[in-house]
Amino acid sequence: MVPIKKALDRIPGGLMIVPLFIGALVHTIWPDAGLTLGSFTNGLMTGSVPILAVWFVCLGATIKVRNTGTVLRKSGTLLITKVAVAWILAFIFSHVVPGGNITTGFFAGLSVLALVAAMDMTNTGLYASLMNQYGTKEESGAFVLMNLESGPLMTMIILGTAGIASFNPVVLIGMILPFLIGFLIGNLDPKMSDLLGGAVTPLIPFFAFALGSGISLTVIAETGLMGIMLGIFVIIITGIPLILCDLFVGGGRGTAGVAASSTAGAAAATPALVAAAVPAFAPFAEQATALVATSVLVTAIGVPIVTGLWAKNCMRIGLVRGVVERREAKQAAKAAAASTAAAA
Repeated sequence: MVPIKKALDRIPGGLMIVPLFIGALVHTIWPDAGLTLGSFTNGLMTGSVPILAVWFVCLGATIKVRNTGTVLRKSGTLLITKVAVAWILAFIFSHVVPGGNITTGFFAGLSVLALVAAMDMTNTGLYASLMNQYGTKEESGAFVLMNLESGPLMTMIILGTAGIASFNPVVLIGMILPFLIGFLIGNLDPKMSDLLGGAVTPLIPFFAFALGSGISLTVIAETGLMGIMLGIFVIIITGIPLILCDLFVGGGRGTAGVAASSTAGAAAATPALVAAAVPAFAPFAEQATALVATSVLVTAIGVPIVTGLWAKNCMRIGLVRGVVERREAKQAAKAAAASTAAAA
């Protein structure tokens, strides 16, 4: 027996990154493999969009209406903060860099599309795992609503509202419709939610391979260092606002904010999908994909390390300790008042 799954699990974002790399390797060695082999093989190598369409239906089925209270507050805080930071960066970048794409110098290939795709989607599996270890059950459960970030829709909304691109409303409806269909089916029938939800993870390597089949390894090599820098940038620039919002709004100690400062594996598919909807992004979609894929790896390695360090040392920070102690004092006072009232 060959422990393929165990090997993939040991690689950060392995279920997405390894098939993507294999697809890129095939494309680099044999660019016309899909067209030459034809039929189902060609469909597998060029079918990232239909595969993702099915994936969005299945993903939508996992989102439950009943997620309320602490889970809703926590997940809503993290979701809105992550998207808001990506929007602000997109707005600034597009006004500083003409055309939203750097074409010369060390940062050549860095685009507003790569920035937004790397920043607006959280690796929810990584987040849930970290919060199981360092947080509460409610904080861990926040990953469910955060799945709303998944896919190109949020990226397209950010680019559109920041004035960077214009999208046909019908295209946006078509983008979100599969997710909504899955959401409706999953909430009408829990068994359908289980059935469709069970396909979310298995579909990842298939659309990753199809996505990689359109990328040359030379592009990945060219953007490697910049992709590493992008991953570090994502952790810092999204991590700080997420920590503060978790501390002051989410009712946490900032740990959930750090855990949410990653790039989702599925984000690597976003540039190509956005480019398919808006041809103006097509010229730099391939480089953006390579950058985001590298950011996935960097954040998958870096975020667990930073989260562990923060969880163990955050109470040594005066601001954090002060906020937490005041919050706990208020909660204790309310509990005491409630107890007194019940006794009376």
